[in-house]
Amino acid sequence: MQIPLPRKLEQSRTVHVAVPAPRTAPTGKGIRGHAVRLDASDVGLWGDLRITSPDRTWCDLAAKLTLPQLVAAGDYLIHWRMPMTTAEKLAAAARKHGSRPGRSRLAEALPLLNDRSESPKESELRVIIVRAGLPGLEVNLPITTTDGFRYRADLAFPERKTILEFQSRFHDPAINFRADMTRISRLEADGWVVVQINSDDLDDPEELVRRVVRVLATRPFFG
Repeated sequence: MQIPLPRKLEQSRTVHVAVPAPRTAPTGKGIRGHAVRLDASDVGLWGDLRITSPDRTWCDLAAKLTLPQLVAAGDYLIHWRMPMTTAEKLAAAARKHGSRPGRSRLAEALPLLNDRSESPKESELRVIIVRAGLPGLEVNLPITTTDGFRYRADLAFPERKTILEFQSRFHDPAINFRADMTRISRLEADGWVVVQINSDDLDDPEELVRRVVRVLATRPFFG
């Protein structure tokens, strides 16, 4: 399913094998067994291999991931371009999850999901901003400049003409860097301000929020 995970989990070579309780879970080198409650809706096929469904997998991840990471995983599963499930199905799976580990984190994550997020780090940034209570945030806002150039803002406060843009490694090559410079210049010429954010900023969410608040406080209201 290629659900985005923290690097430590992505690089793990441990194979997790689930069996219906009360059967004995398998053990062995590189294998971690789990005897769990499973029903037909919890299991699907990947080729000839039986795996847990996207909904069940997301619920199981709640015990291992932080809230922003769990939201990023959910955003990936419901993304509008190629959805593997829906927010409604994730909610139903969370209800069925009962009192198992991660229950409270699932309840927190569900209202934060968004099927328009374009990257895991963008999802994590959105969670930080939304949980800080900053109003008026929109995801992947389409913007057409005065000269007709069309762009899409990762996250934006349109009433303050303020854009929050997560800069990933994709922007590193020279051709992408130059394109970013031109895009930002065109947006700023139309009165937008672009706050550029990278993965290091996500390590101190409180400082990041204070910084965004200061920027918003300097902006006029364009509503």
